[in-house]
Amino acid sequence: MIHYIRNFCIIAHIDHGKSTLADRLLEFTNTVKYQKNKNQLLDDMDLERERGITIKSHAIQMNYKYNNNIYTLNLIDTPGHVDFSYEVSRSIYACEGALLVIDCSKSIQSQTISNLSFALKKNLVIIPILNKIDLSINNEKVLEEIIELLKCKKEDIILASAKNGVGINNILHRIIKDIPPPKGDINKPLQAIIFDSVYNSFRGIEIFFRIKNGYIQNGQKLKFMSTGKIYNFYELGSLGIKHIKKNRINTGDVGYIISGIKNTNEVKVGDTITNVNYPAKNPIEKFEKVKPMVFASIYPYESDKYEELRASIEKLQLNDSSISFKTESSPALGYGFNCGFLGLLHMDIFKDRLEREYGMSIIITIPSVSYKVYTKKNKIVFINNPYYFPDISNLKKVEEPYVLISILTKVDYIGNIMSLCIDKRGIIKNQYYLNNQKVKILFEIPLSEIIFDFYDKLKTISKGYATFDYDFIGYKISDVKKVIILVNNEKIDAFSFISHKNKSIIMSRQICKKLSKLIPRHQFEIPIQASISGRIIARETIKSLKKNVIAKCYGGDISRKKKLLSKQKKGKKKMRNIGKVDIPSSAFMTFLEVDK
Repeated sequence: MIHYIRNFCIIAHIDHGKSTLADRLLEFTNTVKYQKNKNQLLDDMDLERERGITIKSHAIQMNYKYNNNIYTLNLIDTPGHVDFSYEVSRSIYACEGALLVIDCSKSIQSQTISNLSFALKKNLVIIPILNKIDLSINNEKVLEEIIELLKCKKEDIILASAKNGVGINNILHRIIKDIPPPKGDINKPLQAIIFDSVYNSFRGIEIFFRIKNGYIQNGQKLKFMSTGKIYNFYELGSLGIKHIKKNRINTGDVGYIISGIKNTNEVKVGDTITNVNYPAKNPIEKFEKVKPMVFASIYPYESDKYEELRASIEKLQLNDSSISFKTESSPALGYGFNCGFLGLLHMDIFKDRLEREYGMSIIITIPSVSYKVYTKKNKIVFINNPYYFPDISNLKKVEEPYVLISILTKVDYIGNIMSLCIDKRGIIKNQYYLNNQKVKILFEIPLSEIIFDFYDKLKTISKGYATFDYDFIGYKISDVKKVIILVNNEKIDAFSFISHKNKSIIMSRQICKKLSKLIPRHQFEIPIQASISGRIIARETIKSLKKNVIAKCYGGDISRKKKLLSKQKKGKKKMRNIGKVDIPSSAFMTFLEVDK
């Protein structure tokens, strides 16, 4: 019965105990047995365990007995990092309530406030939880901050220690009492929204859905409303630690279907599933479309692996719909894909998943943002790849994307943080003192300035206390230039980049210096240069390997030695003109560390 279903997610910042809380909920509902050395039960990727962060949303169903009734609790464990905010927003769409978990030793963080605002906008019931109460003496201070944030009472906040199992039963009772059951009518035509999917090489695409109206049972023919395609499915079930097969999933519940679909283009996150024989007239409102913030080009290390790389990206896109990609080509690197990501961590995780899950060897170019370019022919184009950046003679003006960043920090670190933001071309817009110890600062800053090392530097200067969140606010005119990198007088598209005029020289010097160390020495001298509009702004030289041609001369006339050295010099000059420079793949990755 729909009355006994509760759908909820967990909102929390990184390291606030979200995955540990999910583990305890699974144990207290007897979904899994207690395992002393087994943590992060829902984080099934090696990457998640290694990095200690949640990358993907994970849905799981628990059953809990309360007041002699069995309740079905559908939990969606969500990531905490800003780069995976789209996963959180999709989870919020599928729920009626959220557990707001706050670490009492770290207090409220910017990303927590951002996700909380979205949850409140979607009218989710919020259950505040103060976690790790066994580790901190600042509980009262953080309680006051939560009360101020939510406008709630002190008794509404649950004190818990997920690690020690304190307060877990109280959380389960509040989930049942406070979070309302889903709304829907089992007698209406079937409407189920796809909130996630994953590719299985043996069984095809596994589709995860949540039913708004109607029901799905074995034997039905299902229609995907965005594509109009009709499918029979051979397996239906609910989401446990292991999938549990069922004959029927009812209104308000969450489940999965497997139809043997192998074509990744046929399944779209946010699509509505309906019954062919009793179809719904309208689809469910789709998720808000995500806008990529960071772009990078990905090429296969071996050119004949292009189609294999495409298939791998398409399969990963099923599991992470925030990724966008399109085909492109480079004279130096051949055919590849220009991919859009939500941030640098998102890109790094995507690269690691391609290499680990699909065995792809790839080359990735310097990350960039999307610039708005106005040409003298009155055309407006969006460019995120330096290769397509027009010549200065065809440019009218260029606009770069700006974001409004919200930084939450202790008062002690205001000066250092302001210096960092101003150095990154930021403009302060406002600041609010939340209490005597905490302040919220708002800056307008170019997106290109925060995608590299901003997060690391912010954490360093604030000793780990500052957090930030950002929202795209639009484009502003900017004096940006295309910097071309030349190796042995040949343009290398993968090394070229777009930079603000004030920072182009510094960045060019760093890149040339780094490349001079990464590219091995050859039999001839190799110049590495950076140029803007034909003007060289930075240069490094890799010295040639030299053979001692006069080693065999024991005495004799000096003219013989000079003749041998002159012959060697002419040979080196000729070799430099016709020689090919071997650039290792590691050199292409150097741009990710340039600012460091």
